Amino acid sequence: KQGHAIAAALAKLGADVRLVSGPVNIADPAGVKTTHVETAAEMKEAVESLLPADAAVFVAAVADWRTANAAGEKIKKVAGKGPPSLKMVENPDILAGVGHHAQRPGLVVGFAAETQDLIGNAEAKLRKKGADLIVANDVSHGSGIGPSGVMGGDRNKVRIVSRTGVEEWPEMGKDEVATRLAASIAERLKTTVV
Repeated sequence: KQGHAIAAALAKLGADVRLVSGPVNIADPAGVKTTHVETAAEMKEAVESLLPADAAVFVAAVADWRTANAAGEKIKKVAGKGPPSLKMVENPDILAGVGHHAQRPGLVVGFAAETQDLIGNAEAKLRKKGADLIVANDVSHGSGIGPSGVMGGDRNKVRIVSRTGVEEWPEMGKDEVATRLAASIAERLKTTVV
């Protein structure tokens, strides 16, 4: 929801927006060219195909790990056997890949969904991944996942982490977060382009 809202808000400001979206149950934003993907590898390829760009905003909560060999069909229980062993491999780090890319956008914004040490982890992510801003979300128990939480809900409370400090925003609707973030992105791009 938050990524689609940001894409829509940027489009309303007149930006030429390209959205790479994983599987979601919401309509594509009006006026936004959208590419649909299902895996982290597909998302990485789609994002990199859009470079160069003035700005890139990474909202998707891509899993850090995936199974090494995805089954093409249901894995059935077998009497007398325990559960199958699953070998895990690391997914590509799309934000870091773009943050350190030769065609890095002028502004790179990432999101951090954290369950502990929200600001410390967001600051570390900012440095490690080559981002200019990290929008930090607390997704710990009670505030995180589900219809009333950050992930799946309609409201958000974020902290904007940059190299110069942390700006705490009050809880608000995701559309309002998107509008404020889009305005901030537009302002930052104005100062870097001039």
